[in-house]
Amino acid sequence: MKNNKLLRIILKTNSILIIFGFVILFTFLGCDKKDEGGFTADFSFQYKDDNHVVFENKSDGEYYSMIWDFGNGDADTTTNKKESFEIYYPVAGDYDVSLSLLDYTGNSKSVKKSISIVSTDFQLSFTAVVDPEFPNYVTLTNISLGTFNSFSWHFRDMVIENEMEYVAYFPFAGSFAVELVAKKGSDEFSLIQNVHITQDDPDYIPNLTLVWSDEFDGSLVNTNDWTFETGASGWGNNELQNYTNGNNAEVVDGNLILTARKLNDNTTVGSYTSTRMVTKGKREFQYGKIEIRAKLPSGTGIWPAIWMLGSNFGSAGWPACGEADIMEYVGYQPNVIHSTVHTTSGSGGGGVGNSMTVSTCEEEFHIYGLLWTDKKMIFYVDIPENVVHTYNPPVKTIENWPFDQPSFFILNVAVGGTWGGAQGIDNSIFPQSMYIDYVRVYQEVK
Repeated sequence: MKNNKLLRIILKTNSILIIFGFVILFTFLGCDKKDEGGFTADFSFQYKDDNHVVFENKSDGEYYSMIWDFGNGDADTTTNKKESFEIYYPVAGDYDVSLSLLDYTGNSKSVKKSISIVSTDFQLSFTAVVDPEFPNYVTLTNISLGTFNSFSWHFRDMVIENEMEYVAYFPFAGSFAVELVAKKGSDEFSLIQNVHITQDDPDYIPNLTLVWSDEFDGSLVNTNDWTFETGASGWGNNELQNYTNGNNAEVVDGNLILTARKLNDNTTVGSYTSTRMVTKGKREFQYGKIEIRAKLPSGTGIWPAIWMLGSNFGSAGWPACGEADIMEYVGYQPNVIHSTVHTTSGSGGGGVGNSMTVSTCEEEFHIYGLLWTDKKMIFYVDIPENVVHTYNPPVKTIENWPFDQPSFFILNVAVGGTWGGAQGIDNSIFPQSMYIDYVRVYQEVK
């Protein structure tokens, strides 16, 4: 009897526990469902005219942010529940518009509706036809439908304004993007096509025009073009010279002469004087054929250079600004010149470059050149066909191609340093001079 009573108590207790468990479970599920279903996504739209639609948020409940996708490339994220949007649809067609809501706990709801635009008000379009007889020239024709306030062509870092038909020049083989940008009221529209050029233009280099030069025909350095940088800071390379304010530079018989002189035999910072000249802020160039005719100094410990830095050096710093060493020479390696590129992706000892033997570089003048385009940089000696190094990253990024901006010239003769002084300094060689016959820049005349 007692056993039966005990069994009934146990069964009753278990039943109560089971019921209590179900109550807790349903309560939890109910709370979760309430949390997830505490808001509803909805919006309304109204046609203002054939091509403008006004959208308003009609969602209910507690939520934090709204993400609109208007189906035509326009989108917006806002927390203003009362904000409305007037969207322009210039081309006839059906568009799917969606609104997504997000609450503070990460739950989301969305709704999608379709709208129909019955007429085309404006449609951007153009043709790009390669000339079969002159395959480096492409005729661009704006055939857009509707009216617009202004438009422009964008290609090869060029911008051409409001030319309905324009013949664009692409000197090198490859695939190139052409963008047509049109403005209509406060709206801006863009369309991009790629044109394919099958050959390099054999007349590209001969057709370049001399846009600036310094022939050093006077008696003084032209300070409208050049600035003397001064100091004995080591210049980032543990160099030993003190750059002076013109005391080590002179113009004689049509040549600029930069001379490194010895003050004492201590081989320490300040034991030597020399010159560093820059065109920063005065003469800066982007692309073209650049040539410097020079005769180099000699001897262990000497380190002359002809080079360029990006004009954003002051803000971006080195090597992010980009450095193009047209010619570097270290005296302990006689008759070997170096051409190197320094970028964020490779600088200092990791710079990308090459060397060439020029057996008379200390005795005779040679042309040290750079052919610089929006695709590549070709370093050469005397003629463009005598290539020292070609720099042409297949995929260009801000890290490996900062050379889409102007750069300025630097001419200097250093003494010692991490590279120039790697095998010491022979104090018996001084004075030593680099002679510059001219600096010339040739570019396309647009």
